[in-house]
Amino acid sequence: MADPATQAMQDRGPTVLAVVIALLCVSTGFIVLRLISRMGVVKRVSNDDYAIVIAWLVAFGFSFSICYGTSVGLGRHEADVAPQDRESLKKAEYAFSVLYNPALMATKTSICLFYLTLSKNHPVFRWTTIATLTVVNVAGLALTFLNILQCRPVGAAFDDPILPTAKCIDIVTLYLSSAPVNIITDLAILFLPMPILTSMRLPRNEKIILIITFSFGAFVAVVDVVRIAYLESAALARLQNTSGSAASNAEYDYSWIASLSFMWSAVEVHVGVIVACVPGVKPLVAKIFPNLLGRIKQAGELTGNPFYGPGDAQWANLAPKTQSTSISAPPQSPMGATHLASSRRDSMGMLDFLTTPDTTPAMMQQTQTAAATASPTRSRTPSLTIFDFVNDNQAKSMVKLTNKQSYVPLALVTILFFLWGFAYGLLQVLNQQFQTIVGTSAGQAVALHSAYYAAYFFAPLTFGSYIFKKWGFKATFITGLCVYGVGTLVFWPSAVLASFPAFLVSNFIIGLGVATLETAGNPFISLCGPPEYAEVRLNISQGVQAIGSVLSPILAKKVLFRNVLDAPSLIDVQWTYLGIALFDVCLALIFFYLPIPEASDDDLEEMAERRETVFRRKSAGLPVIYTTLIVGVFAQFCYVGGQESVATYFEQYVAYVKPNSDIGPFNYQAVGHSVFAVGRFVTALAGLLIKPRRILFLLFIGAIVTSALAMSFDGYKGVAMIVLVLFFESGIFSLVFAISLRGLGKHTKTGSVVLTAATSSGAIIPAIMWPVVSNHNVRYAFCVVLAIFAFGALMPIYLSISPAAKKQVDPVHSRQNTILGGEMKPTTPNRANRIFSAVVRRKKTSSETTASDLPMCEHVEGEGAQSRCSCHANGREGECSCQRDESTNKEQWPG
Repeated sequence: MADPATQAMQDRGPTVLAVVIALLCVSTGFIVLRLISRMGVVKRVSNDDYAIVIAWLVAFGFSFSICYGTSVGLGRHEADVAPQDRESLKKAEYAFSVLYNPALMATKTSICLFYLTLSKNHPVFRWTTIATLTVVNVAGLALTFLNILQCRPVGAAFDDPILPTAKCIDIVTLYLSSAPVNIITDLAILFLPMPILTSMRLPRNEKIILIITFSFGAFVAVVDVVRIAYLESAALARLQNTSGSAASNAEYDYSWIASLSFMWSAVEVHVGVIVACVPGVKPLVAKIFPNLLGRIKQAGELTGNPFYGPGDAQWANLAPKTQSTSISAPPQSPMGATHLASSRRDSMGMLDFLTTPDTTPAMMQQTQTAAATASPTRSRTPSLTIFDFVNDNQAKSMVKLTNKQSYVPLALVTILFFLWGFAYGLLQVLNQQFQTIVGTSAGQAVALHSAYYAAYFFAPLTFGSYIFKKWGFKATFITGLCVYGVGTLVFWPSAVLASFPAFLVSNFIIGLGVATLETAGNPFISLCGPPEYAEVRLNISQGVQAIGSVLSPILAKKVLFRNVLDAPSLIDVQWTYLGIALFDVCLALIFFYLPIPEASDDDLEEMAERRETVFRRKSAGLPVIYTTLIVGVFAQFCYVGGQESVATYFEQYVAYVKPNSDIGPFNYQAVGHSVFAVGRFVTALAGLLIKPRRILFLLFIGAIVTSALAMSFDGYKGVAMIVLVLFFESGIFSLVFAISLRGLGKHTKTGSVVLTAATSSGAIIPAIMWPVVSNHNVRYAFCVVLAIFAFGALMPIYLSISPAAKKQVDPVHSRQNTILGGEMKPTTPNRANRIFSAVVRRKKTSSETTASDLPMCEHVEGEGAQSRCSCHANGREGECSCQRDESTNKEQWPG
């Protein structure tokens, strides 16, 4: 401890007092300006105004408690706090802790209520706002009651030291544990309106002002992170206390350490109040400084402005006083004229339209009527940009893309594959570190792994399926990234509390996010491009995912979690997960603006109809496509269960068969993961030369044989066998997934959901294997892996013995002759020269038709029927036109 002379100079109280009073004055000024704007200019006060006034009143209360606290010792070392002031200081701290969450809750409620006034024509935005509002209030009320009842009895919160008979919650730990809720709601409030704002048809300067106005919420999130850093310092001081007791503040100098946390909490709330008032102050600013924001003075100025799209005249403040002789004034409806006259009187612009509650449906209808009557005055080309820099053209259907056209979307989605592979590796290492620190049992270790994969059953079959089928691939990607980000933030309370149940929950939520990504990611890769290369594409993307699972454990073990040896160091890891969460949110925002191709049920059904006679055949009394899907779901269940059993017990197996190795089990596992990644790329390459069902058969046989040998060998031979198991199992997932989706048509998305849910076996089979390991040994337990792979091998056997299944799943590589209509025949990729010849032939045909990169029509009729179909330029570049002759059951060139 520092000497008394030094301690006498160490008083943070004046700094805390000055900052809190300054922010209280600024937030009070914004509240006054907002009320003047609403009551004096807009002439209307709405629910969000009442909520922000309540927020200010509560904020004033806890600011007063902090200011009072500085007068009785807050900001000083505990040794410098006078004994007679200790009880008063404890009461001030209690008052602050109780009022903090209601202040935040009221502020965010005001912002959400304001958003609801903008969401009448945006149902998705409306419901997400309602969900955010619900989370804000439920969490705020729960935390408020926890703070009120932080001690039993309640009066014990004022005692110092706390009596042995009383029980109190560590308030700093509670604050730190609730931090993810604040960050999640801060980010939601920040990003929710951006899609609507960036799609507004506005000139660049007004759009920038509008977006900046709504982006001030970023300051609240930044302040929250700074506050958390100081809370973490206080929590670490408590954890590093040698006595480990929370009985007295003096034991870890609470009044000194927590003072800055209190100050930054006040900053967070007051900045939130200021940010919530900024849009509401805009009408007053526009009234006093009408030219400050460069508003439009005449509707005629729209001519020649490149940043306007159709209907922009509705936002003009004034109608043109004089009109050009070449432009005739259109007639206006009485309603429209009345509204425009009102607009002139009020001098309201687009920002006022968004930032006032007077956006009633009738008012909006009047504005649209005025715009409709004004639109014929000149011809304008609709703008195709969002915020004047993002191309928002509707993307082409993914099932109609050529290989060349599919490269960019495939690369973008493959980033998500790397992300969930990286997450899987991080979780694996962090779970091991957590088990070491907390001292969990082997059964609890399996439970952590099972919690992650149990989410694969719930996410696809619930919200994942609904979003995927209703809104498509992009919406599912964004949802998965957001849920994944939430899961990484939930790690914080897990680390702070060092709680096994909390860790279980965080693993489950991260699993929900990754499972949602996989629900759309795997079918996207399978469908985006020519169907004959679906298995190849998916194995390449899954190979990138495997690279993520190789790099993340090494990075975690050697860099990120190297010093995670106790509870305080576990808390430090939260910053890694904060970075991952922010990356997820940014990636979700980027995906929103990217033109990701989609595939509707009609597109998928149209693609399936090209081989209708093949897909309608029956196998085992059912249409072959459904039989293959059922078998595929079972095979996927078996495969993932076997794969996760190998991964879970890999290190334990190596330690058993090679106990005195100089390399160590972790390094062997890194080698195994690398071989696993290489195996997926090898499988992708083999898919260019060998039929996928045959590759699948070879991989299952290899996995079965090596699993059996792993049960028999010791030493380096045993290690080599388990590494080979990883090699042979590497490509099975992609092959089963892509094969099972062939020919499902409009049911493709349902098939993807069921196949993704089947991967939940990763939560079941390792748990079944654990008692075998406990009762015998890990080498003997590989009999479970052997058996599960043997069951999975039923799929390639079925594909080999069923003629209908063969025709269904074998890729058809189309070959197009001349434009005069040579017959299209299926070719098999058994030989490299056939592939080369087909490529040369396609290039030749492309040059003859003078159309580049035209998609291939892939219709192939079975049952002896002939097909003739060619691509031609019929007014739209890249369209295929085929016509069926019903009398001859042939598809002929039109005309």
